[in-house]
Amino acid sequence: MVVEITRTEMSATELRRAASRSRDAKASRRMLALALVLDGRTRTEAAESCGMDRQTLRDWVHRYNAEGLAGLIDRPLPGRTPLLDTEQMNALAVIVEAGPNPELDGVVRWRRIDLCAVVEQRFGIRLAERTMSSILRRLGFAKLSARPRHPQSDPEAQELYKKNFTELMRAALPDGAKGKPLELWFQDEARVGQQGTLARLWARRGTRPRAPKDCRYAWAYIFGAICPARETGAALVMPYANTEAMGAHFAEISQRVTAGAHAILVVDGAGWHSSKDLIVPANITLLTLPPYSPELNPVENIWQFLRQNHLANRVFDSYDAIVDACCAAWNELLADPERIVSITSRDWAKVSE
Repeated sequence: MVVEITRTEMSATELRRAASRSRDAKASRRMLALALVLDGRTRTEAAESCGMDRQTLRDWVHRYNAEGLAGLIDRPLPGRTPLLDTEQMNALAVIVEAGPNPELDGVVRWRRIDLCAVVEQRFGIRLAERTMSSILRRLGFAKLSARPRHPQSDPEAQELYKKNFTELMRAALPDGAKGKPLELWFQDEARVGQQGTLARLWARRGTRPRAPKDCRYAWAYIFGAICPARETGAALVMPYANTEAMGAHFAEISQRVTAGAHAILVVDGAGWHSSKDLIVPANITLLTLPPYSPELNPVENIWQFLRQNHLANRVFDSYDAIVDACCAAWNELLADPERIVSITSRDWAKVSE
C-alpha cells in the first residue's frame, strides 16, 4: 500500500537543507529519502539510495506525517527497569554518606560487597558488586582518599565560624586599620622530609606500582601564606617550626601586602602563633581558626597539591635538596595564578567592601 507524504511545509530542497544542518546522521539520511520521494523518485529508488528497505521508508513517512522532522529522530530506548527505585536510591545515598558503624556493621569503611548486603537486608534486593559500582557512580559517589579529622573537631563551630566570618574579621581589626583597604591571607606550615609521601600512580590493573621511599630523617618546613584575591603568596623554607620562624614568615608576608593596605591573616591555634614573643607587623591582624579545624584553611589544600604533584615519590639526598625542592614547588605554584584561585577561593571567606 502506497503511503503519501501529506505534510507540505517543507519542499525537497528544504529537506535537503535541513539534512545538511542536522548532526544526527540517521535523521539526515531519512530526510534525504523523503526529499527523493518528493522529487518523484520511486519508493524503491528512494529507499535503496538511502540504505533502507521500502517498509522502513514507509514507516518513516508515517512518522514524518504525524510529527514532522522531530519524528525522524530515534526515540531513546527505555532500557531496563532500575533495580532500585528513586526512594531506595535516596536511602542508599544517605547510608553511604553516613558511613558504617564499626560495632553494628563490622567494617570501618563501606565496600561494595558490604553495601550489597545492606541493600539485600533492607530492601530485599540482591545486587552484584558491579551493579553497585554503577549505582554509586549514578549517585555521584567516587572512591576518594579520606583526610584526617580530629575527634574533638566541632562541625557546628566550624559552620558558625564561616557564617560569621565577616563579623569576626571586622571585630579583630584594630582602630588604626579601619578605613584602609583589606586583604585576606591564609597561613600554614607543612613539614617536608626524606620520609616523604607516596602519591597514586597510573598502573596496570592487578599490579602494585612501586615508588621510592626514603628511610632517613632530614626535613624542612614550608611556611606558606596565600592571598586568593590577589592570586599571590609568600613563603619561607625553614629548618624549624617555632616562634622565631613564624616571626620571620610574618615579616615576609608584611612585605608582600599592598602598600597602604591591611592584611587579615587567618592562622590555626598552634602555640607559636600565639606566643608572647611573637612579633606581628603593624599591617597584619591575626584571625584564629576554631580548634581542630584544618579543613577551613585552604593552605592545607595547597600542601596536598604540592605533595601530589611536586614533592611525592622522591628521595632527597640532603637537607639542601629538600629546601631546593620546596622552593621550586612553591615558585611553580606562584607562576600559576589560576591554580591558586581554584584551590584557595572560599565562598564564605570574602572581604566586604
